[in-house]
Amino acid sequence: MLTFSRLLLCASLLVWIASCSSLRNATPTQELKQNQSAWPKTDTFLLHLLQQHPNDFDTLLRHNDRWKIRIIYTQIDRQKRNAPRLKHFYFNLDPRDYFYPASTVKLPAALLALQKLNERKMAGLDKNTTMISESGGPGLPPLFNDPSSGDGRPTVAQYIKKIFLVSDNEAYNRLYEFLGQEYLNNTLHHMGYDSVQLLHRLQVSLSEEQNRTTNPVRFYDTAANVVFEQPLQHSALVYQKRQDRMGTGFISAGQLVQKPFDFSQKNRFPLADLHSVLQSVLFPRSVPAKQRFRLTGDDYRFVWTCMSMKPKESRFPQYDSRYSDAYVKFLLYGGQGPISNPSIRVFNKVGDAYGFLQDVAYVVDFDKGVEFMLSASIYCNSDGIFNDDKYDYDTVGFPFLKHLGEAIYQYEVQRKKKRLPDLSGFRMNYTDSSGRQ
Repeated sequence: MLTFSRLLLCASLLVWIASCSSLRNATPTQELKQNQSAWPKTDTFLLHLLQQHPNDFDTLLRHNDRWKIRIIYTQIDRQKRNAPRLKHFYFNLDPRDYFYPASTVKLPAALLALQKLNERKMAGLDKNTTMISESGGPGLPPLFNDPSSGDGRPTVAQYIKKIFLVSDNEAYNRLYEFLGQEYLNNTLHHMGYDSVQLLHRLQVSLSEEQNRTTNPVRFYDTAANVVFEQPLQHSALVYQKRQDRMGTGFISAGQLVQKPFDFSQKNRFPLADLHSVLQSVLFPRSVPAKQRFRLTGDDYRFVWTCMSMKPKESRFPQYDSRYSDAYVKFLLYGGQGPISNPSIRVFNKVGDAYGFLQDVAYVVDFDKGVEFMLSASIYCNSDGIFNDDKYDYDTVGFPFLKHLGEAIYQYEVQRKKKRLPDLSGFRMNYTDSSGRQ
């Protein structure tokens, strides 16, 4: 139950969102649909910015047919009443090209899980309600408790926290089961993300039929009464036909198969769509109504907190020293080490699998009045072989994302702005009133 002070905070947050997001801004999804003849899209400004750092980018840019770098950089200029005016810049953006989105798909899933709860409009059903997952059959195990939550209760809130704090795969899979394949895809298509396909759980090997099937789930109140239950579902979704094949070979059953790897039954989520989802959750009033997630003020505050929290700031779950501040902060930090500047916060979601590495981020520096959005993807598989565990993450991918974040950040520090932003709405309290962040 929300306390009066929390209700007041949520109401204030909604007022802040409304006041600072009154301008309509096209999303990258909209811009690329309107200018299809311009694909792939590269803005001279962004190319020149990269060329100013030859030691970091020249070799990669000369061989971009190998690394398949894609970038979206959004400048944010505040107008009257702190309203953001957004301007997107692109490097090598072509929505027709395939990249495996890996864990970045957890961002829209988390938002849609909150939305689905809100759509039910049922007393006692929210992100903190106990969620029990029953067995969905062979290969689809149940989940009755979650020791990481402190009191052992699995909840949507706990799954979302683990998704953003350490990119937990099982947490995503449980939200996938609650949402169902049809709800996930049909809702995103209705929002304008036409080419998105979310077809499977993560880090588990299942058949297409198993991924079409989602476990029964039940939500219980504190007196162990069922508040809402959803039976086992089987998706009848008709998949858009695709021909997404990459590389020269792959390892299967320990043997090299010398033919391109088929991604046609894998998840698809273009970078422009991911960046647009990020824009919609940060600046909901800046996008058309159909592209907004139906979230409450408390939902926004909760998501922003989880997106920007460091693992060591969490009590439930609690993470040891293996999870550094930058564990899931690839842009600006390269995914490792402490984040020494307390005035910088990164609201983001990363992904890495099959040699694809990406980060979708909003970066703020409260002291310097800096804010920008930056999304990037790079293909780190120079030998063209999949499933051989020989990817160029450490030697190429992480350094690239770190240097890219640094280059854009330094440019933003020097960029003159007519008005400094009021970033107070993004200052999160990482310990809630119950002390259970």
